[in-house]
Amino acid sequence: MKRALGIAARTMRSPGVRWGFLAVTVGLAAWYVVGARHELADAAAMLSGGTLAAVVVLGFVYVWCTLIAWRAVLADLGSRLSLRDAVSVFGLSQLGKYLPGGVWNVVAAAEIGADHRIPRHRSVASMGVAVLVSVVSGAAVGAVALPFVSAGALGAWGWVVWTTPAIAVVLLPPVLNRLIGLALRIGGRAPLTRPLTWRGLAATTAWSVAGWLVAGTQTWLLATGLGMTPSARTFALAVGGWALAWTVGFLVVIAPAGAGVREVVLAGVLAGSLPGAAAPALAVLVSRVVLTVVDGVLAGAGLVLARRGVRPPGTGEPISKITRAS
Repeated sequence: MKRALGIAARTMRSPGVRWGFLAVTVGLAAWYVVGARHELADAAAMLSGGTLAAVVVLGFVYVWCTLIAWRAVLADLGSRLSLRDAVSVFGLSQLGKYLPGGVWNVVAAAEIGADHRIPRHRSVASMGVAVLVSVVSGAAVGAVALPFVSAGALGAWGWVVWTTPAIAVVLLPPVLNRLIGLALRIGGRAPLTRPLTWRGLAATTAWSVAGWLVAGTQTWLLATGLGMTPSARTFALAVGGWALAWTVGFLVVIAPAGAGVREVVLAGVLAGSLPGAAAPALAVLVSRVVLTVVDGVLAGAGLVLARRGVRPPGTGEPISKITRAS
């Protein structure tokens, strides 16, 4: 992993490669959306206009929660970004999720963040902490669905929930700061100038949990629109099922953005509550396509903001231009 990150980081410092990265990731995301056009047409025929609008809005809110959670970690570690700059860095870097390997969004965040005077090792650490918080909080939120899930619905992935207490210990700042320091030493990087605090961890966790609630609500609206009975039980299934499906999808890093894996887990959780064999997969598909489009819109906004340039104090040139010239 260390060698892969190093090679990827050096590669991403070329402006030509950055544009290539953007073109490939956008192309893969678009290919996924176009490939699902027939299923999307079927879902659109079954869902009301109001439901579809609410699903799209909730998709934007969910991604915004993940952005703010990452920004909170970065600020706690010593780099406070304005919302404008955070959209630029986060929006573009998250397209890396659509490439196989599980490292490209981290690498992209480090390289784009360097244009905003964020040390690369701090960018990597903040992204790692934000993702770790998402994984642990996602598994914890996923546990709320367990009392309502039929035995064996999670199949081989049930262990994710049961290992959450052990993984949560890693999130304690005294433990996590030592692990980050060890990882930086192994990678030959300078130590963090500011450690993660309890306050920063609490803020990140709160935004992550808010994101799971929003995404789960989106899934619930989709599922009820496709025939699932609205109730507190089905809401818990949707919220917990989505969080658990995302967590499992992340752990299978070979799949771009957890493709395929999340569908299997969430469909398994919802299968007993949705009529018809195809309805769970359809709900998952619509949710994924909406979030893919949201990622694309956020990346577009990030690109527009990035092209305006980031100017350091006392100079007339964008940092990105100075970095390339040095």
